[in-house]
Amino acid sequence: MQEKITIAIDGHSSTGKSTVAKELARKLGYLYVDTGAMYRAVSFFALSENLLNNGKLDVTALEHQLKDIDITFQRNPENGNNEVCLNGRNIEKEIRTLEVSNVVSIVAAVSAVRSKLVEQQQKMGAAKGVVMDGRDIGTVVFPEAELKVFMTAAADVRAQRRFEELTNSGQDVNYEDVLKNVMERDHIDTHREDSPLIQADDARLLDTSHMDRKQQFDTLLHWVNQELR
Repeated sequence: MQEKITIAIDGHSSTGKSTVAKELARKLGYLYVDTGAMYRAVSFFALSENLLNNGKLDVTALEHQLKDIDITFQRNPENGNNEVCLNGRNIEKEIRTLEVSNVVSIVAAVSAVRSKLVEQQQKMGAAKGVVMDGRDIGTVVFPEAELKVFMTAAADVRAQRRFEELTNSGQDVNYEDVLKNVMERDHIDTHREDSPLIQADDARLLDTSHMDRKQQFDTLLHWVNQELR
């Protein structure tokens, strides 16, 4: 039986991380964990509890309520995807809105939030055989991962992808707002004090600006096979 490895995929928003990571996990028979969905779930909770006012987060209140947040994943039998649940309720659709996107980087910058979720993520991947994507998987969650990948793409390309994704799901958004969100998230993610988004020294760089999904998947699978030899 082939030994399993840990695959850590980090990078900017809307680079295609989750899509390709999900496909890779399915191909390998590995567990897939979308850590971004976990931070979105906390962000959705913060919005639901009115802990954000004009973009300013009540950090103290959120920290006090973290104990009331239980994030799990539930398999959708229709598509086979693991979907995020907050306190037992499936909120997969609710966390994919631009409203949540506008605050997720603010919420994710809170050290107490990161500490809670990193601990949970490490437990999920303790047995290896996992593909995990996010912002700090190769640098903080699994610094010893056998394969680390850092995905990026030009901001305008990522904004266009995100715009199409949102409009295809029926949301009324405009491109300029999406581009602004992408750039603001980049700034917050790369400048936060706790676990900023950076490329690990031993991570392979994958620029998806001019790559379709098949090209991204084929490149990652090639890198995986190199590690499994």
